[in-house]
Amino acid sequence: MVLFDTDLNPVPEGTQSGFIKTEDNVKIRWARWAPTGSPLKGTVTIVQGRTEFIEKYFEVVEELRSRGFFVVAFDLRGQGGSERLLKNERRGHVESFDEFALDLHAVLDNVALSDCPGPHFLLGHSTGGAVVMHANRRLKTKIDRAVLTAPLVSLAMKGRLFKMAGALAKSLVWVGMGNAFVPGGNDKILLDYDGNTLTSDPDRFKRMNAILESAPQLGLGSPTVSWFRAMGLATERFREPEFQIEFGVPSLVIGAGNDQIVSTDDAEELCRSCPGMSFLEIRGSRHEILMERDPYREQFWAAFDAFIPGSAD
Repeated sequence: MVLFDTDLNPVPEGTQSGFIKTEDNVKIRWARWAPTGSPLKGTVTIVQGRTEFIEKYFEVVEELRSRGFFVVAFDLRGQGGSERLLKNERRGHVESFDEFALDLHAVLDNVALSDCPGPHFLLGHSTGGAVVMHANRRLKTKIDRAVLTAPLVSLAMKGRLFKMAGALAKSLVWVGMGNAFVPGGNDKILLDYDGNTLTSDPDRFKRMNAILESAPQLGLGSPTVSWFRAMGLATERFREPEFQIEFGVPSLVIGAGNDQIVSTDDAEELCRSCPGMSFLEIRGSRHEILMERDPYREQFWAAFDAFIPGSAD
């Protein structure tokens, strides 16, 4: 067993888990579950957001299993139970989103596509949504559809401020400070509920903190300068007409109406320009739609069931 449980968040029954190596020899933690409902509807692979970990998605895993799906989840490099990339393991670091794409393809090729039945779908959140879009070229022949919640198309900070931050990150990487925390960053892993921008559900927020209190090694602090620079380069590509034309995975983008972390407006604008994407906004929801209060989550599941073939059977 390579997963951690708490009283509020037990490991689902029937878990298979382990580690795989990517093309560039990074160890990635994965888990897989068979469906508990019927009929069989295929496989959903979850692509998590920055700082997240498999344990945070146990509730979502059970909801997918009850719908008849095999479920695969994994931790991106540098977070959760996957291999950390810096001596200070609390620094969220990557040099390029190409590296995250390697993680996704390693899990698909060696865990999902190799041992789970099709059709194959992706459920990506925030940074995970950006990873799915960034990996688009190699996904076209592997994935049937994707649902992306609050995808990181751009940050919620205003355009001029974002450009200034990007220029600063480029300069800091150039002078050798890419491994440092972004200015103002820290290694704090536990958040206070009051004033949080993730969810308005106190119980799900408490559950998330309880996991980190029990297994602090899963936690991650602020990103590094290099992570921020890599994110900026990846999201710049999403605005290119060539990307929007060639995007080949039919995708439903679900934006959070009260998102203060990523830009819901920019996600909607991308969907208007990209023939392969459709858009839905859940008004009032904070950033983590899948960790929100039930009225918001019910809207998500209604949209998911309508978009993913067979899900509503």
